[in-house]
Amino acid sequence: MPPLSSPQAATAAQRDGARPPVQDTIAFIGEHRDDIGVEPICRYLQIAPSTFYDHLAKRANPDLLSDRAKRDKALRPGIERVREQNYKVYGVRKVWHQMRREGFDVARCTVARLMKDPGLEGIIRGKKARTTRPYRSQPCPLDKVNRRFRVPAPDMLWVSDFTYVATWQGFVYVAFVIDAFALVFDGGKAGGSSPWICIARFGWLAPKG
Repeated sequence: MPPLSSPQAATAAQRDGARPPVQDTIAFIGEHRDDIGVEPICRYLQIAPSTFYDHLAKRANPDLLSDRAKRDKALRPGIERVREQNYKVYGVRKVWHQMRREGFDVARCTVARLMKDPGLEGIIRGKKARTTRPYRSQPCPLDKVNRRFRVPAPDMLWVSDFTYVATWQGFVYVAFVIDAFALVFDGGKAGGSSPWICIARFGWLAPKG
């Protein structure tokens, strides 16, 4: 890690060019607060010092937690227990059904959220599809619109995405483009293999090889 007196030290807390989770930021501030100070780190990471101190207060006194946070804390052991008792093969649906059978009044989306945070997932039959393969050796593309997707006219900003749909015949990969002004489907491509990419508004090309 770079010297703690340099701005690169705070940058090390960020990953892939995106703002890190609040918990990671809080942990980073706590680790380096004695060397740099809370306010300088918060100023560089663009986080309010009150957020850090609020987390410390709640950690010292759990009664200060919100009702949702208290309920999440009570549900997590039950979710982990159900998975452990079933050889860690249960996914969201089966964990939710089992907890409902045991008398837990919990929504499926709550179980999904609590399983997503630590990366818990069930065993998936067959091959798992991957639409993103990050190249850690390459720099992360910059956010050229600063997360602002509102534009005053058509054809100024297009948003693209790439996903897949499971069918009886296998996975169908879908790439599409949406006009950020009209929020309408502007073009797309579907195929049985994943290397389809959009190169222009109405031009689609499969890369060679």
